[in-house]
Amino acid sequence: MSVLPDPMHHLLTAAEYAALGEVESGYTELLEGRLLLSPGPTPDHNLASGELYHQLRPQLPDDLAVVQSVDVDLELAPPGQPGFSRRPDLVVVHRGAMRRTRAEGGPFRASEVVVAIEIVLPDSRRTDSVDKRGEYADAGIPHYWMVDIADPVTLVACHLSGEGGYRALPAVTGVFALTAPFPLRLGLDRLV
Repeated sequence: MSVLPDPMHHLLTAAEYAALGEVESGYTELLEGRLLLSPGPTPDHNLASGELYHQLRPQLPDDLAVVQSVDVDLELAPPGQPGFSRRPDLVVVHRGAMRRTRAEGGPFRASEVVVAIEIVLPDSRRTDSVDKRGEYADAGIPHYWMVDIADPVTLVACHLSGEGGYRALPAVTGVFALTAPFPLRLGLDRLV
């Protein structure tokens, strides 16, 4: 476990944040150079994340991979400036990004992410639906899915539009099916 720098006297760059490795429990993201404290996931959150992973993995094209809870440098700040790093619940990335992170270390880059997925809980609703949605769009992540595990489970799929920002499709319950960015069917009722 790394010792945290004094956040009051030093705003972190994305590279400095990545170099920290695993830090004190609860610090999971970086926003404009400031470490964010987040509560640990709930059992329902972990169940949904694991089930999404197991449904996604066999349906992905060979050039894509799904990974749970990893840092993504949003590349919203120039090197040397206070950075932005988020930890989506799941990401779908190009396999080349997997090879790069194995060889170089560090986080995924926003430019390597095809889909960012957040599992929405009551205490993260605004962060996931407003803050992260805006940041992921600004970072150029083509697709963002918000999965709300309240009864009934819903999924809102967003994709970058030419108008700036994300365009959201209507919320889906039951079975989520799409053809882009890859053909997919998810049984949402199995997530809880």
